Amino acid sequence: MKTNPNKLWIIALALGWLFDFLFWKHIPGINFAVFWTACVIAAFYLLLSDGLRPHRASLILLPLFGFFAAVTFIRAEPMTTFLAYTFTMFTLTILALTYLGGRWVQYTLADYFAKLFALAGSMIARPLTFTTDARKAQAEAGGQTPKFNLWPLVRGILIALPVVAIFASLLASADVVFGQRLDDFVELFKLEKLPEYIFRLIYILVIGYALAGIVLHAAFSSKDEKLVGEEKPFIPQFLGFIESGIVLGSVVVLFAVFVTIQFQYFFGGETNINVEGYTYAEYARRGFGELVAVAFFALLMLLTLSAVTKRETESQRRIFSGLGIALVALLLVMLISAYQRLVLYEAAYGFSRLRAYTHVFLVWIGLLLVAVIALEILRKERMFAFAMLIASFGFAVTLPILNVDAFIVNQNIQRELNGGEAEDLDSQYFIELSDDAVPALVGLLRASTLPDSVHEKVGAALACIRHQRGQNDRDQSWQSFHFARLNADKALASVKVDLDEYEIVDAEWPVMAIAPSGTEYSCWRYYYD
Repeated sequence: MKTNPNKLWIIALALGWLFDFLFWKHIPGINFAVFWTACVIAAFYLLLSDGLRPHRASLILLPLFGFFAAVTFIRAEPMTTFLAYTFTMFTLTILALTYLGGRWVQYTLADYFAKLFALAGSMIARPLTFTTDARKAQAEAGGQTPKFNLWPLVRGILIALPVVAIFASLLASADVVFGQRLDDFVELFKLEKLPEYIFRLIYILVIGYALAGIVLHAAFSSKDEKLVGEEKPFIPQFLGFIESGIVLGSVVVLFAVFVTIQFQYFFGGETNINVEGYTYAEYARRGFGELVAVAFFALLMLLTLSAVTKRETESQRRIFSGLGIALVALLLVMLISAYQRLVLYEAAYGFSRLRAYTHVFLVWIGLLLVAVIALEILRKERMFAFAMLIASFGFAVTLPILNVDAFIVNQNIQRELNGGEAEDLDSQYFIELSDDAVPALVGLLRASTLPDSVHEKVGAALACIRHQRGQNDRDQSWQSFHFARLNADKALASVKVDLDEYEIVDAEWPVMAIAPSGTEYSCWRYYYD
């Protein structure tokens, strides 16, 4: 890049054009992973060609990038794909920030904010000055800056245009198919499409410019990383130990009283809860959200107090650590209570996406609390942000591995087989799930052990899903290829004979699936709500 700045601009603009080619009028699919993989390859080529090798710690991010990029075209469940898009971009952002330095493991939250602002500044300012600075450096080194003469290129194009036009018209007359393709090509240059082309050109230039800024930041601003608060605290420790101890101690006492009551009324069994006038499910629903909120804000309070509290003697450090450990231990007990409440709620109403997310979230926030205890004991407070980052990555990795929508299908059917009434199965909820759920539903439909009543509901849900998919015009281009859609198509095709037995009535709303037994099932879940 230093010796040939034009190389950066050619590659950056080529990536901008690639974005347009992959995404213009195409729905998300494999195009997202292809684009960002191309960006990574191009960035490494530019940086390595200048002798800029990445730090080993930064290379750890590449497998994470590959995993999340693959999830974007393997899973279709909304939260899973949202997190995959988010963490694909996030891992690349960290890689750009720490390409040469590799100190992202030691970042605090303040470091992340400071580095992100610096990256944004580089995306705006660095491309403006890069070419000029590179040419000045060449001149100062005694090198000659090669001059590019544009006029021979222009003359060559002007001479070639009429020659190519003559041969193209002759070839179009010789072959009908080629003539049609030539007409389609000429159609692109109609005047009414000019605003579209201007818009697309603008965002190609903007994307190329931003990508150039990111590469330049990785090249020039990711080595000598000065971390916020490394030499002196970013926020001075202004709160006295006595004040902080009173706050922490008071909360610990409150939590201890709450946990004691939990053991008496919640862990003691259903009878104790009914004495208070709540059913098990109502009790679970009433308290779950509040307990999770308490855990989150209590952890935030502990981290804040740890950053601003003066601990001038060893005894003060031990007392503060002891109170922090007690607080986190009580929070763990409360999270176990919240988890049990969630299990009760699911036993009463079955699984949904939100309940599945929460199951995974509780596990990872529990692990985060354990990590906070360990870091407090080891006095590695600077690693709190890294622990939070690992927990976030863990949550985002777990969802695609779990396959949320297929998990919901299997758990709700299993709940039904374990003693629920057939009428309790909310088969209409299956219709709202993504393509990830279709192979699981097809597998259940083909199972010989499924009771007839449940089998019929699963078949009706699949018949509705097939009908809805047939009503949608889908992008068939390779840019929008998605494994979840492919697997769903194959699964539905394998049970075509079974689903043909269900009649779809769509003359008026709501659309209904009529089973072979004559039972009608709505293809819209909220029709009966």
